[in-house]
Amino acid sequence: MKPKTMAYVSLFAALTAIGAFIKIPIPYIPFTLQIVPVYLAGALLGPRLGLYSQLCYIGIGLIGVPVFAEGGGLGYIFKPTFGYLIGYAMGAFMNGYLIQKYDLKKPFSIFSANLSTLAIVYAVGCFWLYGAMKWIIEKPLSLSDTLLFGAVLPMPGDLLLCILCSVLIHRMQPQFSRLSSKRIKAG
Repeated sequence: MKPKTMAYVSLFAALTAIGAFIKIPIPYIPFTLQIVPVYLAGALLGPRLGLYSQLCYIGIGLIGVPVFAEGGGLGYIFKPTFGYLIGYAMGAFMNGYLIQKYDLKKPFSIFSANLSTLAIVYAVGCFWLYGAMKWIIEKPLSLSDTLLFGAVLPMPGDLLLCILCSVLIHRMQPQFSRLSSKRIKAG
């Protein structure tokens, strides 16, 4: 990977870490701004580099750097919110894939890619939340409570961020397309 490419991957990993510290406490799952760099990384860097940025973020947190919303370290795997981090990596890849494959440039079409990213994050996050609460914390949530706390409560804010990021991506794409087309073709 070229130094410039590594810098972009690192930048989006750092932005995700910063987003973790901008949070609004709600029960079980804190609402953060981490989804913003996930949308941006996938859309602007492409699927592979967007994925790498989120894997870099997760790796840094798992080695002990407190970049997650509630700290860091290998034990974070057992936290109810760890599934959302896995969802960020998968979501960044999917967002980049959809935007690149279908050459999405208009805000509404970018919004649909962002929405599919959000659906992936919620699906993986809720799955992990349910399992962690049941088998690790041993305070099981019902399926409806899992969906309420894991998706419904944060959804209004996340949808607003989804819309705002669609416009932001639309405006930033021309600058990044020149850079990303060289990087993606070069490897």
